[in-house]
This record gives sequence, C-alpha cells and structure tokens, in this order.
Amino acid sequence: MRAVDLIRKKRDSGEHTREEIDFLVNGYTRGDIPDYQMAAWLMAAWIRKLSPAETTALTRAMLNSGQVFDHSDLPMRKVDKHSTGGVGDNTSLILAPIVAAGGLAVPMISGRGLGHTGGTLDKLEAIPGFDTALSQGDFRRVLRECGLSLIGQTAEIAPADKKIYALRDATSTVENIGLICASIMSKKLAEGIDALVLDVKTGSGAFMHKEEDATRLADVMVETAHSMGKKCVALLTDMSQPLGRMAGHSNEVIEAVDCLKGAGPDDLRELSIELSAWMFYLGERAKSVDDGRSLANEMVVSGKALERFRACIGLQGGDERVIDDHSRLPGAKFQAIVTSPRTGYLAATRCRDFGIALAMLEGGRGKKEDRIDHGVGLEFHKRIGDRVLAGEKLATIQYNSEAKLADAQRLISDSFEYSEQPVPAPPLIRRVIGG
Repeated sequence: MRAVDLIRKKRDSGEHTREEIDFLVNGYTRGDIPDYQMAAWLMAAWIRKLSPAETTALTRAMLNSGQVFDHSDLPMRKVDKHSTGGVGDNTSLILAPIVAAGGLAVPMISGRGLGHTGGTLDKLEAIPGFDTALSQGDFRRVLRECGLSLIGQTAEIAPADKKIYALRDATSTVENIGLICASIMSKKLAEGIDALVLDVKTGSGAFMHKEEDATRLADVMVETAHSMGKKCVALLTDMSQPLGRMAGHSNEVIEAVDCLKGAGPDDLRELSIELSAWMFYLGERAKSVDDGRSLANEMVVSGKALERFRACIGLQGGDERVIDDHSRLPGAKFQAIVTSPRTGYLAATRCRDFGIALAMLEGGRGKKEDRIDHGVGLEFHKRIGDRVLAGEKLATIQYNSEAKLADAQRLISDSFEYSEQPVPAPPLIRRVIGG
C-alpha cells in the first residue's frame, strides 16, 4: 500500500477500505507518511467528502492511535456530553455534577476556547487551584470518589487527531463534516464511555450557522457513535444569541453555581436539565426522558448536585469556597455600558461577535498561546424578542485594560439588530436526532 495511491483514489472519488484508512492514520502518526502527502489526502477528502463507512473507519483509527480509558471497575454506567461550542455555553459545569449525583459516572475530557468560543477547561481554571491536567491515576481517583472528573486531552489520547488537526488548521481543511466528526468522536470515545449526548449548536454564534449544516453534522456523529456500539443522541440547540446572561470565565462559573442552586437564567437551566435527562436515559438511570428530567431536578432541589461540584473542585485542587464566596474568583476592575441606539424590538444578534469582543479584552484566545484574563466578561440584559427603549442598557462590559475597550464596545453595539415589529423568541431546542 502506498500513500500516493490512496491520495489518487480519494481524488478520483473512490471509497477507502478500513485497512486503507488505518494505513494512512498509523503511517502519518508514526512519521512514515510526510506532511505534504497527508495534506494532499486531507484536501482530496475535503473536496470529495467521506462516506459514513470512511468516517467510522477514520474515527476508529484515530481513537486507537492512543490510550482508551477502561472504567470497567466502576459499577455505574459512564456517560458524557459534548457541545460544538458557542458564547456563554457552560452547561458542562452544571450537568456533570447533576448526572454524577444521580448515579452515573461522567469522565469528561474537555478542550480550551479558541476564537469566539469559550472552553470548559478555561472556565474551570478560573477557580483558583483547579487542576485540569491530572495524571491518569488521579483522573480515575477523582472519578471514583465523586462520580465526575474534568480534565484536558493528554498526549496519550488520540495523538493522531492532535497531529492531523494541526495540519488541517494549516491547510484550510477544517470545515468538513467527516473530518470534524472523526476529530470529536475519537477524543470523546477515548473516555471509555457507554453513551454520549451531543449538543450541536446552530445560529450566528455557532460554527454551523445554518440549521441544515448542523443537522448533517449531528446525523453523522450519531451514526458514527452507533456504528461503534455506543448509545448516542444529538440535540440541535439555539446559538443565535448567548446562552444564559453571562460570558467570561469567572462569570460563567458563577452562573453555573447559581443554576446548581436552583436559580440562574431560564434558558441555561432548562438546557442543562434537558441534556442531563438524556444522559440519565441513555445511561439507564431513567426509564424515559421525562423520568430523567424529574431526576435531574431532584438532584438540584436536594442540593446533591451542588455538593458534587464542591467535592470535584476540592478533589482537583481547587478552592471550594468559591461556591459560597464568588469574590474568591478573578474579577474585573472596571465596567462599561452598551446602550440601545433606538426604540424597538431586539430582532437578532451577531452572536459570534460577542465572543470576538470578549477575546479582544483578553477574555478569550485568537491564538492557542494567548493568555486569558479570567476576570473579564460580558453581561447581557436583553434577549431576542424583548422590547428595548433608546438609551436602555443592552450589555455590561467588565474589563481590566482599556487597550481594546473602544473597539470591543463598538463591536458589541453593532452586534444587536432591531425591528419595529414584535419578534418571536427563537426556540431553545430545535430538534432531537437519534433519540
């Protein structure tokens, strides 16, 4: 088998066998296949697309390129959630404690934010001392003791994905559904889970702006999980505006704690409960999704979910006191207000630009090596469909440096769109795929 022949085969719309995919992935991971040949194959795959069988084979090859956790010593089923990302999306900090308190294990391997999206690891690291780089032994210990553990990808997990993704990023071959699916699923299935709930975002703040594209990605990921023997469901959810009322790392930790106390914004609380319900159902802790919702609500009302989060923070080296004393989180010294220039109804937002503005204030990354200020953030005061008056407050910017404040303020102001006529609020959950 030769790489050049497989490049030609995909260039000419041929379909690879599992053995051919294994040859490509293993050869590139070992260094036997050079960057220029893998880049040529990636571009051919980007143009000609991958079949469902090829996508499954690529996922399996990338998964098996490294370590796959084995949690068979734990008596409960193992379930996780993955979100395709957006602005203010901190559901992992809420649902993981809920689901662990309800009797399942949640071994969550998460990522960092890049561009306009926030990363779960970055949010957790706003908590002083919280260690997201646990050793394999400590990851297992925390999971065994409190039912959840939240860490980042290690060098041993899906190393083929790490190497291939870097090449995709440099060769403009990122936006391909088969390649995206294999990248996401290889990492999530390496967690050693029995089931996975996917939160696939669509709208102006999502990677997949169009609902049809988000639906195609969800279909492919669910099909791939099923073909690999895992239970999986995808919820197509709205990202036409920020989820919740806060963006920024300390802000989102506070909002997550509020939800675990039974408060917090309605949309964030509702989505966290719904995702938890599906995790309970797929994890066989509930006979139906309705029963899963009841169990999720019970874990919040009883305070058990909040105590699981407190325990996880402590076991991973963090300051548990942030649960009751938010002043222990990094904060911002200054505030600036964005107001409405006119009277009318809030019709839409360019949600992606909110995340970009936050990154401009050092609350996010434009490049992987960028430093993050966990204390800066945004608070949103109006939702799509709300009536607004000229001069009324739309957003509060919490910042520590004025270097990019004017640019960020202008970008946020320009991201709100208005209508003279009433506008319906967008549905939070568009549809369920594979349920």
